[in-house]
Amino acid sequence: MKINDPIKNSLGLSVDKASTGKLESATANKTAKSQVDADSSENVTLSPLSAQLKSLEAKIATTNVFDTEKVDAIKSAIASGQFKVDSEKVADGLIATVRDLLTTQKT
Repeated sequence: MKINDPIKNSLGLSVDKASTGKLESATANKTAKSQVDADSSENVTLSPLSAQLKSLEAKIATTNVFDTEKVDAIKSAIASGQFKVDSEKVADGLIATVRDLLTTQKT
């Protein structure tokens, strides 16, 4: 059983080798266009909200989304066959989720 980082996968943080060539050609096109646009002397001003969003994005990029020590402990317990699942707790969680889903569908 593999445990992957679903957040990196869902955000598209992995790099495909096939799309790298497309990225390079798109970058070359943008560079050529920006050289043409540089002569037009147009200015772009970003809002303070945009700057705030950029700083929040930088903070999120450096923050751990999960406890790596706990994940490593669970991985080693699974590998050694010592990981125990509390079926009662899983069942309670499943029932609570179904109740929430049914409640939100009625409203």
